[in-house]
Amino acid sequence: MATHSTPACCGTSKAAELLQLSVGTVQSLVDKKILHAWVTQGGHRRITLDSIQDYQLQQQKLPAVERLMNERLRVMVVDDDAVTRHLLQDTCLSVHPQIDCCAMSSAIDALLHLPVFKPHVMLIDLLMPEVDGWELVKRVQQQKDFAKLQILTLSALSKDELQSRGGPPQGSQFFSKPVDLGWLRGYLLGLLAPQAWA
Repeated sequence: MATHSTPACCGTSKAAELLQLSVGTVQSLVDKKILHAWVTQGGHRRITLDSIQDYQLQQQKLPAVERLMNERLRVMVVDDDAVTRHLLQDTCLSVHPQIDCCAMSSAIDALLHLPVFKPHVMLIDLLMPEVDGWELVKRVQQQKDFAKLQILTLSALSKDELQSRGGPPQGSQFFSKPVDLGWLRGYLLGLLAPQAWA
C-alpha cells in the first residue's frame, strides 16, 4: 500500500507490460531518467506509476509516425553506384525488422533527406561526383542534431591512394570495398541489442 513517503510503484517487468516495451528498453528509460525509479534494500528496481503515466501521455502526444521512428534504427546509404547502393540497402533491411534503411545516389540528396529521415548510422562512399564523401561527412558533422550519428566511410581506393587524398574523414570508421556484409549485419545487430543508438 502506497504512503505519502512511498509513491505507488511497480517492478521493471510490470512497467514493461504497462508500456508494451521490452524490459531492456524500460531499463534504458530509467537510466536516462525518463522514468523515475529507485532500488529496494533487496536490490529490486521500483518505478513510480506517476512517471509511467507521464511517459504514456508524452508518447500519445507524438504523431504516430514519429513514435514508430523513435523505436527503430535508421540507416542511410549514400553511394552513386547503383549496384553497391542497393546491395547495402537490401543487406541492412534484411538484418532485422526494426531497421529502416534509405539509399541516396548523391551527397546532395543525402543532405536534403538528413533532417527528414534523421539517421542513426550513415554509410558513405568517398568517391562521388560533385560533392564527395569527405565534404558530405564534414557537412553532416557541422550539424549539432547529428552529434551522435555513427558514420562509416567506404572506398575501393588503395591505402596509398587514400593517404594521397588526406586519409579517411576524421570522426568516421573506414572500410574498404567490397564491404564485408557479414560484418555489417553483426555491427547493426550490435547496435540494436540495447538500443545503443538512442
